[in-house]
Amino acid sequence: GQDHVDFPASSPHVLSCGGTTLRGAAQEIASETVWNDGAAGGATGGGVSAVFARPAWQSSVKGAMRKGELIALAQRGVPDVSGDADPETGYAVRIDGTDTVIGGTSAVAPLWAALIALINQSTGKSAGFINPQLYQSPGSLRDISQGNNGDYAAAPGWDACTGLGSPDGAKLLKLL
Repeated sequence: GQDHVDFPASSPHVLSCGGTTLRGAAQEIASETVWNDGAAGGATGGGVSAVFARPAWQSSVKGAMRKGELIALAQRGVPDVSGDADPETGYAVRIDGTDTVIGGTSAVAPLWAALIALINQSTGKSAGFINPQLYQSPGSLRDISQGNNGDYAAAPGWDACTGLGSPDGAKLLKLL
């Protein structure tokens, strides 16, 4: 009956991904908020681990807004980053010859993996474990500060819905 964050996302050794929803034209984002379609439609996860200690690279994070109250972040907070996870604005794929659109934070993880692979290819080297760099340079992401996942609310800076924000490829390439 209590909130829990999932493993492996809660591990301090991974880049944990949350979800957003996009509004606007196909090539121009008018707004990006926390993905939350309600109980029947799905929502991003996020929260605070009961198992893993807060990693040193997350030391700048002071807390998370939970049901209107700022709680101190004493353990590992998730997610670290986010991306479009709303099935309505998600990713066009073809499955068994049928075109469809999928979403969910399970679609955000490969989005980030592909982005890092392209950055690695562009720079000619492996970016490696990027979490410390992201937390030191949060301006390299688009901060999401609107919406909630049912328990936690988005806020400026890191939050337990969308982490540090969604990718800005050009800024991340420059950072990494």
